[in-house]
Amino acid sequence: MFLETISRIIKVQLPAYLKRLPLPESIGGFASLTVSEWLRLLPLLGILALLGYLTIRPFLPKKKKQRDSLINLKIQKENPKVVNEIDIEDLNRANVCYCRCWRSKTFPVCDKSHLKHNELTGDNVGPLILKKKIL
Repeated sequence: MFLETISRIIKVQLPAYLKRLPLPESIGGFASLTVSEWLRLLPLLGILALLGYLTIRPFLPKKKKQRDSLINLKIQKENPKVVNEIDIEDLNRANVCYCRCWRSKTFPVCDKSHLKHNELTGDNVGPLILKKKIL
């Protein structure tokens, strides 16, 4: 029953529909179509547009995706929680930058990996900067 219905649509109704379409003889003929004629063409144009999109879709550039939703992808994964303590008194430079993007190769110190991360993801993360007052 189902296949008979599909067969009837393809063999009878589709050719009859296509014969009734107001297809002009030339490209310029599309300018002279009335509104009702354009409305009769819409289903066919929609299907052709969908088929065209599905045909070229595999060749369109892929959107850049972050590897997954985790923030910390590789640092101290064996620990249940990553905690780094640094005594302020131990700072031997006037300014120290600490990583907040979790991408630094010198974690917990920032190596500016956030710049690449921000470019790829559209994020705006930056380092934590500790400044030592010089008296």
